[in-house]
Amino acid sequence: MTQRDPHSGKVIITCAITGAIHTPSMSPHLPITPEQITQEAIAAAEAGAAILHLHARNPETGQPDQTPQGFAGFLPRIKQGTNAVINITTGGSPYMSVEERVAPAARFQPEVASLNMGSMNFGLYPMLDRYKDFQHDWERAHLEGSRDLVFRNSFQDIEYVLKTCYGNGTRFEFECYDISHLYNLAHFAERGLVKPPFFVQSVFGLLGGIGPHPEDVQHMKRTADRLFGAEYRWSVLGAGSNQFRIAAQAAALGGNLRVGLEDSLWIGRGELAKSNADQVTKMRQIIEGLGLSVATPDEARDILSLKGGDQVGF
Repeated sequence: MTQRDPHSGKVIITCAITGAIHTPSMSPHLPITPEQITQEAIAAAEAGAAILHLHARNPETGQPDQTPQGFAGFLPRIKQGTNAVINITTGGSPYMSVEERVAPAARFQPEVASLNMGSMNFGLYPMLDRYKDFQHDWERAHLEGSRDLVFRNSFQDIEYVLKTCYGNGTRFEFECYDISHLYNLAHFAERGLVKPPFFVQSVFGLLGGIGPHPEDVQHMKRTADRLFGAEYRWSVLGAGSNQFRIAAQAAALGGNLRVGLEDSLWIGRGELAKSNADQVTKMRQIIEGLGLSVATPDEARDILSLKGGDQVGF
């Protein structure tokens, strides 16, 4: 008799709390300060997020801040307030060097760190059609500059992040914005620099990456299935208005899901999300409506073979 998978039907929700794409003028609900990021993260975990994906920001201007000091303002408090898995970005902002981007993960040795799996055009400038007035000078330049922006994630950069963090027992959320990024991950797997289970986060709908069509979602999963078989765990995020539609499709296909104000500021058509927890709650309703259940943080640790919250450096 085949033994039943104890985690069958369990869906891991990741919540990306603030990110580096959206700017303070776009929503009054975007968390900026360490206090806001802490409160939003703990509330998202209470709503059902097993993993919290974290960026830091300058508390005065809201500008992305990838210094370890920026993360030190909230990491210990979030850890104290929740059992959720903490995931530190190594993506930071496309305007940063890889050395800057990896510094917080190297310092704090989290259970999970994100890792972008290839270079790409990264177009944010269409948001200038929606947003005209900005509180801070950096916001317009941040969007306008993406007309001529290549988000560098070379093979050398990826290897640098892997070698910097893997000795700490950190595992990775491999962010794949296109089909080629899956093949890049397979390349590193063949070289023995990454070990299964691979946590593959497929990103849909960012200008420069794969699109948000249902066939794009299917194609990403088919390719990952072929490359990694049973050795990976699939998760998806849909940018902007694509968020919940793509998540529902992926959940029906057996995937895990990421929501949060990093990826979308919205809870419905034309309606801003008032919190990250609101998006987690809505996503939980979709999951449970499909007859599935939300994974706890410890179930997520087991599914992804994580080292445990007692082994981090904060």
